[in-house]
Amino acid sequence: MADPPEPQASLGLAEPPPKEVDGVLEGEVTHVTYANETTGFRVLRVKPSTGGPPVPVVGVVPAAPPGTRVRTTGKWEEDRKHGRQFKADTLLALEPNTLEGVRKYLGSGLVPGIGPAFARRIVDVFGNQTLEVLDRNPEKLAKVPGLGKARIASVAQAWREHRDVGAIMVFLQSHGASPALAARIHKRFGKKALHVVSNSPYRLALDVWGIGFATADQIARSIGVGADSPERAQAGVLQTLHDVASGGDVFAPHDLLVERACALLSSGPDLVEDAIATLEAEGRVVVERAGLLGSPDGAAEAVYTPELLDAERHVAERVASLATGPEKLDEVDRAIADFERRTGLTLAPEQRDAVAAVAKHKVVVITGGPGVGKTTVVRAVLALFDVARAKVQLAAPTGRAAKRMSEATGRDAKTIHRLLEFEPKGGQFQRNRHNPLEADAVVIDETSMVAVELAESLFDAIPGHARVVLVGDVDQLPSVGPGAVLRDLIASERVATVRLSKIFRQAEGSGIVENAHRIHAGEMPEGSKASDAEFYIIERRDAEKAVGLIEHLVTERIPKGFGLDPLRDVQILTPMQKGAAGAIAINERLQHALNPVGPEVKRGGRLLREGDKVMQLRNNYDKDVFNGDIGRVDHVDAAERKLAVSFDGRTVDYGESDLDELTLAYATSIHKSQGSEYPAVVIPILTQHFVMLSRNLIYTGVTRGKRLVVLVADPRALGIALGETRREERRTRLAERIRAATSGRLG
Repeated sequence: MADPPEPQASLGLAEPPPKEVDGVLEGEVTHVTYANETTGFRVLRVKPSTGGPPVPVVGVVPAAPPGTRVRTTGKWEEDRKHGRQFKADTLLALEPNTLEGVRKYLGSGLVPGIGPAFARRIVDVFGNQTLEVLDRNPEKLAKVPGLGKARIASVAQAWREHRDVGAIMVFLQSHGASPALAARIHKRFGKKALHVVSNSPYRLALDVWGIGFATADQIARSIGVGADSPERAQAGVLQTLHDVASGGDVFAPHDLLVERACALLSSGPDLVEDAIATLEAEGRVVVERAGLLGSPDGAAEAVYTPELLDAERHVAERVASLATGPEKLDEVDRAIADFERRTGLTLAPEQRDAVAAVAKHKVVVITGGPGVGKTTVVRAVLALFDVARAKVQLAAPTGRAAKRMSEATGRDAKTIHRLLEFEPKGGQFQRNRHNPLEADAVVIDETSMVAVELAESLFDAIPGHARVVLVGDVDQLPSVGPGAVLRDLIASERVATVRLSKIFRQAEGSGIVENAHRIHAGEMPEGSKASDAEFYIIERRDAEKAVGLIEHLVTERIPKGFGLDPLRDVQILTPMQKGAAGAIAINERLQHALNPVGPEVKRGGRLLREGDKVMQLRNNYDKDVFNGDIGRVDHVDAAERKLAVSFDGRTVDYGESDLDELTLAYATSIHKSQGSEYPAVVIPILTQHFVMLSRNLIYTGVTRGKRLVVLVADPRALGIALGETRREERRTRLAERIRAATSGRLG
């Protein structure tokens, strides 16, 4: 049965607005036959209050688990396949009017923490007063035998949230929005949620992850906000700036901002220009005109959010300040000699130059591709700091990168968030210029992943006397967040930079390393046919055939030929999320192939199953998991609609409202793979990926593989990627600001 278009339905725990209907059906839900949490479309079995067997009720309606008494409005229709059914326009959840109904309602899993046994105990004590007790006097739950204070508090909180979410659902559905959004909105705004959604609906698009401008605009228009409203135009400008930042730019050129905002709002430029002027006057955007910094990108006016402008300015100021200070460190030759004697390694001239640069300059960038000895240089630099008796802190943007750094150096390395002591409740870093890091030197790996706002917090916390060593591959894709910090530091020509280019003997002969450098140079990589090679290219032009081959490689050929675990060791990296050879389609196919059965929970279009490989989609500071982290689903509680995920041995719990933060990760985008390494990677490169193909995209994907890289490629698409010399350029002015700051002119 296909899902119908979403009607303008009402829902929830309060009376819906008056509406013309063909009929009314009241009764108790006995079974939920089908539910799509994304669209809100459901098929319920409802036993009529007037008697008779349960009847099918279909429509876009709120969640109504078995035991719920409902009143639906709509009309009876005859479906060719399913026969007579009631097509609901509205569904109102009523309080149960029987003790058994109350037991079913409470024990249905609708309220976390209340299962069937718990529900029966509560109803046995309070009878028909059960729901009133939960609403008004939850402390009376202490009369229920065996319930402690902590459990009572948890249930009371869950019940309040259930009621609050129900009220939001009523509002959303009465204004044509999906009921599936209610829990997410409540999680973001708490008790203020209903006030925000009914008075400031455009905040939903900016403040609630996963809700777009179209949804917020739909609600706003339905409560009387006009198409030419200044409030709507201002929201459109802010949304456009948000979208620009999501794409990696720190600012939007004024003319481009106007053009995109007009398209979003379907309005003329005068309305948008007025909105920008108002937002500027209120300090909600900053328009930086040509002058001090000129217009390096051709934009006479750059429009920033205040937060991103402050971040750029503060990074430039701190880099300029940190770069000045004490004289060079002594005993460089002794430190290098001690390191070479202890490790049995001999540093190449450019590696020695890198160590000498760290001794001479307070801020140094060390960059280079795979196999050029960046890790060896870091270890030699640490030996230099040991001779100087400097206290050193090591960090990287992600947990995996920090773990690799720790393994390579034999020293403790943290994520940048942990280094800066992020405090989730307050949403602030505890380490800052007023409480700086206790360090004489700070070494950051995978710096290409650091976005400008995180860079601001990092540099802010580094004490003025400390040295800073920034390590990374500038030829990789830039950070997921806005900015291109590593690239800008180098481009400023005010930060000492050492580019390592010599491929060392231990990396010579590596098919992965050699082909990565070929790709970087725009040359066609060379695959091998040997059974024990590292780098293979298998030609496929058709997307369906390519995906079929990928499934065969991951499930059979690679595990058998290389002894690698298909879940733990093999990662598929795709240029795009969508399409026949995109991450979404490949994930569904591999989930079916590698993990077809088991306890599962569905959220929207995502089906998550015990044993699945999953990825975190956004930074969640409360859970201490971050965008791009990959884990395995350890446990699924289908009844409670929650699960637990293991991230590098640490278990993280997810409730129903958190599930949108997870997606399958058998395949992921190349962008999401930054900072990670995998024993084996398989990369489809097809013409359907055309809009994303570029040299540094393929280079980034290939350099994620440690032991094995397989390209499943259309030669035409590979040629397009290698011929595309564009980088993922970012609109930033950090390089110009650093030059201005080091000249005594702060932008």
